[in-house]
Amino acid sequence: MIQPITYDYTMPVFLEDHDTEIDLRPGTTKSDIVAHLYRNPEWGYAPREIAEALEIPRGTATATLKRLYDEGYLGKTDDGYYHALGERADVRRYVASLDQADRMFGHHRDATAQPEAPPHRIGEDRTDEELEAELAELEDDRGVNE
Repeated sequence: MIQPITYDYTMPVFLEDHDTEIDLRPGTTKSDIVAHLYRNPEWGYAPREIAEALEIPRGTATATLKRLYDEGYLGKTDDGYYHALGERADVRRYVASLDQADRMFGHHRDATAQPEAPPHRIGEDRTDEELEAELAELEDDRGVNE
């Protein structure tokens, strides 16, 4: 048995492009809130405004904003407005990648789209017996060519 070769080393990273681990998944409330704030970095938002903009329950917005603030993704003013952090270049890159993916694939998202039916289904005009006979013939031919 051949043993796979494994290497026990690490590679250095270019710090300018290195992202610390970002615990965000596209399509989640956390990701949507972060994206909204980082797309509008010059503004601070109250939880109510985030809830309205993203059409989510206010309680969800409030709890998620607090969690994102505690995790260091967002800043918060003394009077309760949440905002993007200027020093989080990694989060800005994450949001930019979301925007790029949306530009590339967003136009393909049509909730009402149905796959096209093939113009002709193989075997649709034949009985099961005819199809089984054809399959048996193909299997016999395969044995001849082997």
